[in-house]
Amino acid sequence: MPVKPYVLYLHGFLSSPQSLKAQQTLAYCLELGLGERIAIPQLSDGPARTIAQLKALVEELSPENLVLMGSSLGGYYATYLSEFYQAPAVLINPAVRPYELWESHLGEKHNYYSGEVHVVTREHIDELRQIDVASLSNPSNFKVFLQTGDETLDYRQAIEKFPDDQCVVRENGSHSYDNFDQELPAMFDFFLSRISENQR
Repeated sequence: MPVKPYVLYLHGFLSSPQSLKAQQTLAYCLELGLGERIAIPQLSDGPARTIAQLKALVEELSPENLVLMGSSLGGYYATYLSEFYQAPAVLINPAVRPYELWESHLGEKHNYYSGEVHVVTREHIDELRQIDVASLSNPSNFKVFLQTGDETLDYRQAIEKFPDDQCVVRENGSHSYDNFDQELPAMFDFFLSRISENQR
């Protein structure tokens, strides 16, 4: 691989670096010889803390050829960070307007993997609004993978936000994104093409 991306993978709400997609991405990076060029952090509790955590991580690593992968709420964070760092991003069934949904998530929630309790507050909803990217400065930096069977998020919101030619829409599926590992080669082809384009 002539150009090596550095992958920052962002899991979804109440998820974990141990999630299936995160582990499949890690395994694929190991196959490509990128085992030391991927970070899958456990995200903080609360949007503002999460963004501060991720910016601190990027600044500490100062990675060459940073690319972002984000699933669900991680896709929302990846959208913001892509704009902030002008880095390519792959979004998987991303949240587009999560602040509209979190009214129903107020209160205590348990992490699906660790059992850790997260308390969702109205302040968190405001924090989500503050990092909303109203318009994309560089739409070609995004590739969005969607499944119409997503039972948690309306995939049509992503189609409205991102250009048609940047969206890959698969029929049926689920919020977890069925057969995710089969999409990884196309995702990394996108990363390499964007890195090459940005280096010209």
